[in-house]
Amino acid sequence: MSIESYLATHMLIDLDECNPSLLDNLEYVRLSLIEASIEARATILGDKFHKFEPVGVTGFVTLAESHISVHTWPEYGFATVDILSCGNSMDPEIATEYIIGKFECDKASIKKYKRGAVKNFKVEDKGST
Repeated sequence: MSIESYLATHMLIDLDECNPSLLDNLEYVRLSLIEASIEARATILGDKFHKFEPVGVTGFVTLAESHISVHTWPEYGFATVDILSCGNSMDPEIATEYIIGKFECDKASIKKYKRGAVKNFKVEDKGST
């Protein structure tokens, strides 16, 4: 029998019924993703964010463990967040919950995927003793 592990955990998050003024504030959104990264024990390598006119923010925090990205639609109180975490040093579920709270989200849809299955080793069945 072989045991599988995974290279990455991928969280796809739809945030509905969020505070629109927060979703349209570039610096608030940026700091929220940076703080979420820190809370999740990630190593931040950099970030890039953009404010759209008339409304909306998009951005990306590059992590040693992979990334956290966001795109907001303040006019709908909606945002999407993507968290990809490689290895075990970062906890993407902590980052997810942190962002939900920071955006004052009343309705979240979270999908969690394990990516990159790796067969680690064989476990021999030695029978019962």
